[in-house]
Amino acid sequence: MNIGFGKLLRSLAAPAAMAVGLLGLSHGALAQTPPVGVRGAITAVSDDAIKVHTNRGEDLSIKINKDTQVRAVTLAKVTDIKPGSYIGTAAITLPDGSLKALEVHVFPPAMAGTGDGHRAWDLGPKSSMTNGTVGDLVMANGRTLTLKYKGGEQKVVVPDDVPIVNLEPGDRSLLAVGTKVVLFAKKEADSSLSAGFISAGKNGVTPPM
Repeated sequence: MNIGFGKLLRSLAAPAAMAVGLLGLSHGALAQTPPVGVRGAITAVSDDAIKVHTNRGEDLSIKINKDTQVRAVTLAKVTDIKPGSYIGTAAITLPDGSLKALEVHVFPPAMAGTGDGHRAWDLGPKSSMTNGTVGDLVMANGRTLTLKYKGGEQKVVVPDDVPIVNLEPGDRSLLAVGTKVVLFAKKEADSSLSAGFISAGKNGVTPPM
């Protein structure tokens, strides 16, 4: 009986272990704290870190390394959003279940598929982030579009006054004092913060994400 019970436990544990392996996660990674959202302006830059004065009044040091990717944020127009465009939008839910955009960022074709899906976001109370491909699009008092992603779709209303930006490949030259940035920092074991991606405003643009 003990042998049979041991086999049962092993049979139950094997699929779980395989799932962890396929996802590329360790058991420790599953318990990691969520990334820290950082929005603000760069106040200092070195080879391995940037300092940011955040919109909340904090002064944070963020580690960077050779693998940290920088994305340039540039101004765009509502006409840049077309059927087939791959975009992301932070939004709030309207009473009819559709989404009202708080901002829209348009990805270049090479970045299509980035962050595909619908999830909670931290731009405001009960805000969400949806990344997907634009389907149907209607022009009337701004634009109303259908945003499709793997496993679902959302109807999104984009008012005329909503900030719209392009996300483009960038480099370290964008990380200068005064540049406005948005990043989500990983909290390390020693409580320091490190960034894998940084969205940096180009030519004075403030990333609205």
